[in-house]
Amino acid sequence: MEWCESMPKIELHAHLNGSIRDSTLLELARALGDKGVIDFSQVEHVILKNDRSLSEVFKLFDLIHIVTTDHSSITRITKEVVEDFASENVVYLELRTTPKVMLALEMRQFGVVGIDLSGNPAVGDWITYLPALRFAREQGLYVTLHCGEVSNSKEIHDMLDFLPQRIGHACFFEEEHWKRLKSSNIPVEICLTSNIRTLSVPTIDAHHFADLYKAKHPLVLCTDDSGVFSTSLSNEYKIAADSFGLGRKQMFELSKNAVEFTFADNVVKEDLRKTFNSGAENLEL
Repeated sequence: MEWCESMPKIELHAHLNGSIRDSTLLELARALGDKGVIDFSQVEHVILKNDRSLSEVFKLFDLIHIVTTDHSSITRITKEVVEDFASENVVYLELRTTPKVMLALEMRQFGVVGIDLSGNPAVGDWITYLPALRFAREQGLYVTLHCGEVSNSKEIHDMLDFLPQRIGHACFFEEEHWKRLKSSNIPVEICLTSNIRTLSVPTIDAHHFADLYKAKHPLVLCTDDSGVFSTSLSNEYKIAADSFGLGRKQMFELSKNAVEFTFADNVVKEDLRKTFNSGAENLEL
């Protein structure tokens, strides 16, 4: 674990709301309880618990949506999330959030590099958002999609036809989808702990990471929701190493390769390549 923490890493699938520190969530929830906004006794035990059930995860998200409604709380949470990733040597982070007023194109000057389609995959139709996704791409924004979070063969097929720059999860792919994915070479954001906790994948041994890694398909390990699922990016690499027999050199290469899948410009990518080249000299591979 110590070596995983010391290795430079790239995080490309992390939700701001799901990455809040437990201590911060506890503090904010207690304050809302004192104001009578929520019943603090109903959520305290869920916040303090590490190995949360799926129903408890949803309960926690309900609470998070309540506490992330004012500017000062969101500013504090964002600062802490960035600090937490930096503390484990994450050298590049793409943090996802859902602004309620501004649009992504209006915020490009503040560091927005792309857009994501996420939310409850069992509700609505992704085609509803296709015009907006096409427009965003035409305007130079990168696009990633939560794809295959539930079993919906046509939707997965259509999403792959759209050819996003990346996709996340890919848990309910059928043979046809795997063929299309591999032929298009679309990088996959893999969230091991999240997939197991949400029951999207039955066991770690059955996870599609193994097949995609063996096929040398573009992959990047990610946390999804480090706070809600009580994990870290270093922990995700340790799980991959323990479960799939990856050595230090393989883990380092897996992380380094992710530089090419970022939505960063060429200047940033070159800086990241230098960071990894320097890291290779300092780490025992």
